[in-house]
Amino acid sequence: MIPWLEADTPFPSVETALTEQQGAAGLLAAGADLSAQRLLDAYRQGIFPWFSEGQPILWWSTDPRMVLYTEHFKLSKSLKKTLRKLQNNPLVEFKFDSAFESVMRACAAPRRDGTGTWISEQMISAYTELHRMGYAHSSEVWINGELVGGAYGLCIGRMFYGESMFSRVSDASKMALAQLVFFLKSQQVQMIDCQQETEHLASLGAAPIARQEFTNWIQQAVLQPSIREWKLSEKIGD
Repeated sequence: MIPWLEADTPFPSVETALTEQQGAAGLLAAGADLSAQRLLDAYRQGIFPWFSEGQPILWWSTDPRMVLYTEHFKLSKSLKKTLRKLQNNPLVEFKFDSAFESVMRACAAPRRDGTGTWISEQMISAYTELHRMGYAHSSEVWINGELVGGAYGLCIGRMFYGESMFSRVSDASKMALAQLVFFLKSQQVQMIDCQQETEHLASLGAAPIARQEFTNWIQQAVLQPSIREWKLSEKIGD
């Protein structure tokens, strides 16, 4: 049984999250709201919201935790070649934060298999507010004035929490991630939270670590100075 959170109820310890044997590995609590303060408090403790339309807000802290160390990011030779070619194309632009809500909505759109995602209007509103406050950021790929790929997440101190990616042309989401990783690495951000383990993330260099190791890491990272300017000063992969 998980606790129900009221507006003023603090989060329980992440160590009390359900296990795989209990049927919902990582589920910690339900309820409360998606206010900016609640979300920031959650991420600082290694907790994230994940729920479908019609469900109450569900809060998770998975164990193990999938993370991508920026120094371990795998940029394939073919993608590196494509990036170098596109970066010399005047019709291609790599940007940060020029269309945050559009990136979220693209991530929320139905996938090729026809299924939707967990990114509801409630989530879009909450994270757009965090973007206005300077915590949520988007990495974007534009071709001929059209947004073709992107990724978004939260940055607190020197810790980045990845949320979702999308692609409208081949490898555009990987290019958006590559831009994000190279920028974060240049800003001494060493870890990106990927939340849950997938083969796709593993192919890019992500790997699971114990929840305790993850929470120990973020306790220090979130106290570091925030990144002041989101602008890549050099070409991706150089």
